[in-house]
Amino acid sequence: MRTDLLTKSLLLVIAIALSAIAIRPYIHPQPAKADSSPYPFHIEPGVRMLRAPDGSKQALGLVAIDMRTGAIWGFPTYNPDPYPAVGSDTKPQVSHPFALGKFAFEDTDK
Repeated sequence: MRTDLLTKSLLLVIAIALSAIAIRPYIHPQPAKADSSPYPFHIEPGVRMLRAPDGSKQALGLVAIDMRTGAIWGFPTYNPDPYPAVGSDTKPQVSHPFALGKFAFEDTDK
């Protein structure tokens, strides 16, 4: 008789705990976080011909937009691949960006 009462009590505690776990997301839902990147850049798909506004540079590369400021950057790859590579060099290459322009995001609030 005592074992039966203990078993039913433990099952009741388990049922209440599971119900609390199941109901919690409906009472206090967590906000969705789409992007937690410290660098909020939008990278345009595909490799394009990049031209510096002053005409000093021209190269194949990727276009990146800084979504905080609206600055548009070109990351040269110097080839049709979406990453920088030089045929004869075996070390990983680093692509240094140059400014292409800017989107005036602040004007959209007018």
